Amino acid sequence: GLERGAKNQFSTFSNFITTINQKKEGIGNRNSPTQLVIPNIKNVRDLPPICLDVRQKQRISIDTLPQELKAPIPPEPSLPIRTKTVKDFQDDMEKAKSSGDWKAVHDFYSTTFDSFLEINAAFKKDTNSPFNTIEDSGINAKFVNVVYDALLNTPQDVQKSVLKGIINGLLQEWKGPRTKDDLRAYCILLQNPQFSNTSTYVIYAHLLRQIAALTEADHHFLVHWSKKISQRRFKQLVDRLLQFISLRLFPAKPEEFPPMVKCTWWIPSATKVLALFNAANSLISPSIISYTDFYNSTLDHIDLMEEYHNWQCYGNSHRFSFCQYPFIISIAAKKVIIQRDSEQQMISIARQSLVDKVSRRQKPDMNMLFLNVKVRRTHLVSDSLDELARKKADLKKKLKVTFVGEAGLDMGGLTKEWFLLLIRQIFHPDYGMFTYHKDSHCHWFSSFKCDNYSEFRLVGALMGLAVYNSITLDIRFPPCCYKKLLSPPIVPCDHNTLVGICDVTLDDLFQIMPELAHGLSELLSYEGNVEEDFYSTFQVFQEEFGVIKSYNLKPNGDKIPVTNQNRKEYVQLYVDFLLNKSIYKQFAAFYYGFHSVCASYALLLLRPEEVEILVCGSPELDMSALQRSTQYEGYQKTDLTIRYFWDVVLGFSLDLQKKLLHFATGSDRVPVGGMADLNFKISKSETSTNWLPVAHTCFNQLCLPPYKNKKELKQKLIIGISNAEGFGLE
Repeated sequence: GLERGAKNQFSTFSNFITTINQKKEGIGNRNSPTQLVIPNIKNVRDLPPICLDVRQKQRISIDTLPQELKAPIPPEPSLPIRTKTVKDFQDDMEKAKSSGDWKAVHDFYSTTFDSFLEINAAFKKDTNSPFNTIEDSGINAKFVNVVYDALLNTPQDVQKSVLKGIINGLLQEWKGPRTKDDLRAYCILLQNPQFSNTSTYVIYAHLLRQIAALTEADHHFLVHWSKKISQRRFKQLVDRLLQFISLRLFPAKPEEFPPMVKCTWWIPSATKVLALFNAANSLISPSIISYTDFYNSTLDHIDLMEEYHNWQCYGNSHRFSFCQYPFIISIAAKKVIIQRDSEQQMISIARQSLVDKVSRRQKPDMNMLFLNVKVRRTHLVSDSLDELARKKADLKKKLKVTFVGEAGLDMGGLTKEWFLLLIRQIFHPDYGMFTYHKDSHCHWFSSFKCDNYSEFRLVGALMGLAVYNSITLDIRFPPCCYKKLLSPPIVPCDHNTLVGICDVTLDDLFQIMPELAHGLSELLSYEGNVEEDFYSTFQVFQEEFGVIKSYNLKPNGDKIPVTNQNRKEYVQLYVDFLLNKSIYKQFAAFYYGFHSVCASYALLLLRPEEVEILVCGSPELDMSALQRSTQYEGYQKTDLTIRYFWDVVLGFSLDLQKKLLHFATGSDRVPVGGMADLNFKISKSETSTNWLPVAHTCFNQLCLPPYKNKKELKQKLIIGISNAEGFGLE
């Protein structure tokens, strides 16, 4: 009942709340959240700690702050004595519901939310304790939850009294730094469920503005306190902020809000507060909620390239861009940014080639606008390596592939086939570049030393070309690989700078070599005498071409025994050796190959998990979703042949479904946007029903003859999709 009864009330609130701006004039612009710290694109390490993403994983701690931020803690004012308990409040609610007399409940709410002091008096666990640490907020979370859960079930005058009290608190004149009691009040007010209602957004916006304008030291406290909130309520807070941003961007009823020109600070404030919750979420492993829960799909419908260019052009100026906070941008939106950035680079490179040709008075050739790769199937890897090495300058042009001796024209299908066959051959165990770990079902770099690492560079370039040309690959690398690929996300100018080196943990090793990781975990938890029972040193052994070689994990490691005291260091050095040092040259070549194609500031927006999705797509097939999005040409979805087709396909094993997807599209992976992004089409083939189905992989099109019965369709379809290598022209 809040929205209907409170609307007129909030119109007067809006007039009243505008005085907040006048109250804040004296504070100065330095605390305004419209003047946000924007990441310096040239130096990734300058990013503000509050924008935690793939480039910043360090643990936020008040102890890591510079000395100037460690201001003396101001004394807390004495709090009123409030003795009401959770049970007392619940009893008052029951009496009010049964009797209809809400006076006691009304008095409690109006008093509790009348000021920040009263909020602390009611909800602080112990009013005599300071609770000045980041680990304990001192908030009685159970009481807060009970009070808020009951709030929306109270009469409107009770709910209005709470909002009036919040306005009083926000209008308070602030002198000097905030106390921890103030931060507690902000933390409690953020959880108010009334802020899900658009009629409260003017008040909510000013609350967010004040929180966004807090000092970095205060933000650290809020971040650490937020990670203690339960998962359900944490997600509600995040969803409320996302909804606020969405409705301010695209209001269902514009008249409910002030004109956008007068509240340009709403969205920056909300986004910065959302960044606090993202930072809290990143501090815990496993995280409280999935990183995808911070995506705001509404942003898919704004001018993303304008956001991207603002971020690129204005650097550390005070112009807001969502790209400063990439956690809020969905993977689908990031894919659009990367694709358009790639297209612009392709056009620029092609235009330059054309200008160079004309300036030399040579006749332009359309082939010069593409990266033309010509290979023999029998010499696939060597030919591909030679072609990409010779045409380094053309890597950012549109890719076109030709198989020698075949008449197929590359409209996209030959490119997909080339990627698939090349990846299959390079990752074969006999090839020796990568080791397949059966326990984790993933590949990892072989640590064997060799004279030439150019083939690793080729694999990196292939991954880059796949992202650049929107092709999904069937590559099974562990998440750690993509973390290393973004270390750093922009290739350093100094060639002596190490690349592909990141902080690795035992969890990373579990994803690759679970058995070894389990053994190291047992070592860490062993209760006996490690030195006497394990008799190990800081030295590891590896087999290379039948020869056992030893490596010291630290200087004179072969003479340093592993003990109970130094075993953590041993495990960390061992993991670092396996995932960083032993494969450094291989991975560095791979890193430079990938970035030779994908060098773009757009990579700064990505998490490692998102790079993996862009490269590999999703392995999860939903054929029902494909059925819903399929288009038809010459058929209706109710035709008997089509009904036979889907009955057969939905009954296929996963292996056959993947073969069908590969037959029709050239890849058995699902793109970022899901099955709907495939634009899959089934066309009627007027040929004899004795013929097998035909696919045009360039257009994700399946040509299906009108088979007379389900048995015949299934037989012909299985034969077709199981013998689907090679191209020709009709």
